[in-house]
Amino acid sequence: MAAKTRSVDRDPVQQSGRRVRALREARGLSLRDLADLSGVSAPMLSQVERGDTSPTLAVAGKIAAGLGLSLSQLLRLDEGHHVVLARAKERRSVRRNGHRYEQVTPGLPGERASVTVHALRAGARTGGAGDAPLHAAGSRETVLVQAGALAVFVDGERFELGAGDAITFDADLPHHFENPGNTETTFTAVVTAGLRNT
Repeated sequence: MAAKTRSVDRDPVQQSGRRVRALREARGLSLRDLADLSGVSAPMLSQVERGDTSPTLAVAGKIAAGLGLSLSQLLRLDEGHHVVLARAKERRSVRRNGHRYEQVTPGLPGERASVTVHALRAGARTGGAGDAPLHAAGSRETVLVQAGALAVFVDGERFELGAGDAITFDADLPHHFENPGNTETTFTAVVTAGLRNT
């Protein structure tokens, strides 16, 4: 009789280990860094990430705290579904002073990334030099221009982008966007929270 094989992808121990590793690496943390932040030893963290051991709730709680998450967020206990479709026709469009944008990503518990699509009329801007930052400390933003020209102002410095160009910057710095051209500019912005240690 053939031996039963275990599906690694469905194994909860393996899944939680991979999730810890992905979250740690997304934050730019080494095992030693997370050990210092969580109070869980680096060898234990390594065993958890490899799926060699299943952490107790107490250990999982410490790991979650070290990653800046609640235990339910780490273990995905507060998420009803792992796949959420966002239909274009269902997105709400916000318009303000020649700037139109739509939120692409749904508001899921523990979500740390936000994707928005933007259209900026010729000569329009999203804000000004004196505006306070809109994003939390440690956030990063990547902007990809689909069409037109875009001037990106980050902490008083100006960057010129054209179609296909992208820029990544610390989103907790003052920043805004302007369209210096004579046609509409479209771009996508991805903001990820808590990637940097501040």
